[in-house]
Amino acid sequence: MTDYSEYIESCEERLKDKFALIDKIAFANQSKVLNAFQNNKIALRHFAGTTGYGYGDEGRDCLGKIYADAFHAEAGIVSPHLLSGTHALSVALFGLLMPGDTLLCVSGMPYDTIRPVICGDNIGSLKDYGVKFECVDLKADGSFDFNAIGDKLISGNIKVVYIQRSRGYELRDAFSCGQIGEVCRFVRQSGFGGCIFVDNCYGEFVEEVEPTDCGADLIVGSLIKNAGGGIAPTGGYICGRQEYIDKIGRRLTAPSIGLEVGSYEQGYRYFYQGLFMAPHTVAQALKCSLLIGLAMTDLGYKNYPSIDKMPYDITRCIEFGDADAMINFIREVQYASPVDSFVTCEQWDMPGYDDQIIMAAGTFVSGASIELSADGPVKPPYIAYFQGGLTYEHGKYALAKILSKLKK
Repeated sequence: MTDYSEYIESCEERLKDKFALIDKIAFANQSKVLNAFQNNKIALRHFAGTTGYGYGDEGRDCLGKIYADAFHAEAGIVSPHLLSGTHALSVALFGLLMPGDTLLCVSGMPYDTIRPVICGDNIGSLKDYGVKFECVDLKADGSFDFNAIGDKLISGNIKVVYIQRSRGYELRDAFSCGQIGEVCRFVRQSGFGGCIFVDNCYGEFVEEVEPTDCGADLIVGSLIKNAGGGIAPTGGYICGRQEYIDKIGRRLTAPSIGLEVGSYEQGYRYFYQGLFMAPHTVAQALKCSLLIGLAMTDLGYKNYPSIDKMPYDITRCIEFGDADAMINFIREVQYASPVDSFVTCEQWDMPGYDDQIIMAAGTFVSGASIELSADGPVKPPYIAYFQGGLTYEHGKYALAKILSKLKK
């Protein structure tokens, strides 16, 4: 592999102001998390596992409390029984919506894997249960269309307003908490009294505030992305207003028992430790994103977000315009991984997606997007979605391999 150390050092010099800002944000978020641990008097006993019904499981209950504290929410559900971000979103939506209600998404069509949950046919979707779905497309510049949102809010029985913070497989910037706050204020000023719901995946701890600080009633995410700090082995979280958490808890288990039950024999240390590590780990991932983004820009590839902006999530999309260049980029990420570095990625029919996906994820936790990874649908304009990096040093190592391949 060619030595690109001088070039990478020059990139670091160009990024030093952004890196300093990331460190400042990480410290603010680390302080929030530590305060949440201390306010709830977390002790070794909270790490112990339970079996059976899990009555009086302090580890489970306090895990929800510290997440809620860190996100400035009233209550939280944090569970290894939430199997993914999509599962957490699905449980939350089914807990909030009843037949005849309408779900309004104001950030364009949701991510691929949540679409069948909302409007699939004959698969047990919300649509199958009589829940209606409305969608407002974003403007051409990727911003919210407030006029169209206002028209929708006065035209139907809207129960939940849904916002997807990250881009999914769309070619746009993620939304900042400021932008989310602006749409939350508009929705409230339009007379909406229901739940404002934010898919927060990939966005936790990227800024000093979260959507729950800016008007959102509920945020939902995965623990194998930002919030788990690269340590949580599975799971998801749902945090927000107590009345909504109670409803969702009855959907997670059963209407008669709600959040009184739920055991996990392996214990909760990884979930607590993951949250503790999350602000630092997210900072590492953001630095990796900026470094890779600057190098790809220098090579002539279009980036979202552009390198002159601070990112609002940990995902960077890079437009290659060529299938081979995209596939080679993703394969080099795999070859630079600590796990399965010998594997050559191929596109395949991944469950929940309409197009074939190629995915590099040589990760300690299977498929963890907070670890250095890259993926994307193999179709024009051939965009790779790069995310993660538990350590910035891993990002530098991977970049040297990527440059060595792409410059050939």
